[in-house]
Amino acid sequence: MVCRLLSPLALVLLALAGPALAQPGPGGPPAVGVAQAKKQPVTETSEFVGRIQSISRVDLVARVTAFIQERRFTEGAEVHTGDLLYRLERAPFEAQVAAQAASVAQAQAVLQGGSLTLGRAEALLNTPAGQRSLVDDARSTQRSQAAQLANAQAQLRLAQTNLDYTEIKAPIDGKISRTTLTEGNVVSPSSGVLATIVSQDPMYVLFPVSVRAAVDLRDRYGDKGGFGAVTIKLRLPTGKLYEQAGKLDYVDPTVAANTDTLTLRGRVPNPVRPGSKPGEPGDRELSDGQFVTVTLEGVQPVEQIVIPRSAILSDQQGNYVWVVGDGNKVEQRRLQLGQNTPGLAVISAGLKEGETVVVDGVQRVRPGVTVTPGPVGAGPTLPASAPRT
Repeated sequence: MVCRLLSPLALVLLALAGPALAQPGPGGPPAVGVAQAKKQPVTETSEFVGRIQSISRVDLVARVTAFIQERRFTEGAEVHTGDLLYRLERAPFEAQVAAQAASVAQAQAVLQGGSLTLGRAEALLNTPAGQRSLVDDARSTQRSQAAQLANAQAQLRLAQTNLDYTEIKAPIDGKISRTTLTEGNVVSPSSGVLATIVSQDPMYVLFPVSVRAAVDLRDRYGDKGGFGAVTIKLRLPTGKLYEQAGKLDYVDPTVAANTDTLTLRGRVPNPVRPGSKPGEPGDRELSDGQFVTVTLEGVQPVEQIVIPRSAILSDQQGNYVWVVGDGNKVEQRRLQLGQNTPGLAVISAGLKEGETVVVDGVQRVRPGVTVTPGPVGAGPTLPASAPRT
């Protein structure tokens, strides 16, 4: 028996051709998984990146110059309107109030004397001893004394106001920051912010929307109640969906020139988490300045034509699907998509209810090809088991 050696090139060609010769391709139309376009209620959604903002924010600043005598709050705790936060040194202001009260009493006594003098001059006016000049002088003096009393009373009110400023109280409910100055320091109106209070419940969420998206939202919900037809849902930085829903309450009237966006604002409840106490770290889910994902949802679901998202293909001309028509022949169909969900594509135009689209096996489809349609996910049909070699 003569053995012939094959060249290396022949061996390579034989190796490449071997699988094709050993496993001939199956005959007949390619099998594909298909699904029908159908109508079903779809909740329209749009997602944006937003930031949480407190509705009220107050910087506490000293109104008078004095020593900080006492701090009456716990840093990071929640305070309520009227709570005493700082007490400043009061003695100098109390002395000023007492001095101004004495000035008021003196001015009242002087005015009382001037009024008596005016009365006597007027009583003598109709007698031989009376003179018009005396009456005029007495009236002028009495009016000057009345003005001096009014000035003393104003100075007393100012002194009392400065005394009241020695007690710095919370003007709103909210969570208070750390203090920048402690007891024993001298504060004045130029000392800057002592602490900041930010309100906690509810919160604002602000998010920029492109002008195009804003027009789309307007057209989508304008005839369905406007703001009232939209619900705000938030997704926290952890990916967790926030349980409380909010409502839109404001649209910025000016477009940002550098980004071509409008700012929308919603109001979202921010209650204390179950099992937490107000003022504890992490007692509420939302914090001032926090980034969140904002989802705008329609209140009422809308009937839309939907197909599986895996059926949607894209090229330079846009989105399309393979539609199985008469005789199981495939044609390419261009689409306009609506607001998609994670698993479904909403079709605005291009498909009718009941039409069949290719979902599985799209790589085996070409325009005009005849296919063998089957259920999605059924997989290829396995041949009967062959004898093992």
